[in-house]
Amino acid sequence: MEDSEAMVEAAQEAAKGAAAGAGIFMLLWLAVGLVTLIGCWKVFTKAGQPGWAVLIPIYNIYMMLKVAGKPGWWTILMLIPGVNIVVGIMAMVALCANFGKGAGFAVGTIFLPWIFIPILGFGSAQYRAVPVQA
Repeated sequence: MEDSEAMVEAAQEAAKGAAAGAGIFMLLWLAVGLVTLIGCWKVFTKAGQPGWAVLIPIYNIYMMLKVAGKPGWWTILMLIPGVNIVVGIMAMVALCANFGKGAGFAVGTIFLPWIFIPILGFGSAQYRAVPVQA
C-alpha cells in the first residue's frame, strides 16, 4: 500500500515539474515572438510602411512582399502550401537585398528570423526602395 502511495506522489511531483517546464517554454516562446514582431514592425517603418500592418494576418504578407519589391499578387502564392516556401525564400532574399544585406544575412532571416529581423529593424541598415518586379 505504501509503494502505491509513493508512486502516486512521485507521479504528482513529476506532473508539477512538467507543468512548470511547459509554462517556462510558453513564456520563452511568447518573448521570442514578441521580439520578432517588434523587429518586423521596425522593418516596415524603416521602409516607409505602417508598422501596425505586421499585426494584420495576410495583409502583413502583402506588406512584406511590397517592402521586398515583389508584386502584391504573390500574396496568393504565399497561401499555397509548398509554393509558399519557395516564394518566402525569394521574398526574404529580396528584402535583405533592399536593405543592403547579402545572401548570408538572407539565410539568417530564413532560419533564425527572431534574431535577424530585429537586427534588420534596429540596426544601421537603410532601406533602398526598389521598383516592384513582375
